[in-house]
Amino acid sequence: MNCLFCEPHKLNFISKNDHVFSVRDQFPVTAGHLLIIPKAHKVDFFALNEKEREAAFEMINDLKDMSLQDDPSITGFNIGMNCGKDAGQTIFHCHIHLIPRRKGDCDSPKGGVRGVIPEKQSY
Repeated sequence: MNCLFCEPHKLNFISKNDHVFSVRDQFPVTAGHLLIIPKAHKVDFFALNEKEREAAFEMINDLKDMSLQDDPSITGFNIGMNCGKDAGQTIFHCHIHLIPRRKGDCDSPKGGVRGVIPEKQSY
């Protein structure tokens, strides 16, 4: 199998634990955009077992704290997963996006993740 995330020796870790690791997104939405990735090859979030989900959520919290400490301009976060081709998934190894947000980084943040379908973002 040729999977970018199954070859972590090619990646620069931000942090890791027994089940997941984190790296900087190579195509960041905002400065500080991170990915949380299970060590085991799992196609998407729904394939994770309980220990992997818990480890991922623990890392999300740790990375959130680290990001806030490193960059006081951060005022919010989006957390997202693309599960399946029709949801925009392009690397079929589960990865969770932690995207720092800052006041004024877009014209209208209302709707947040609803923006994956632009005409549904505003309500």
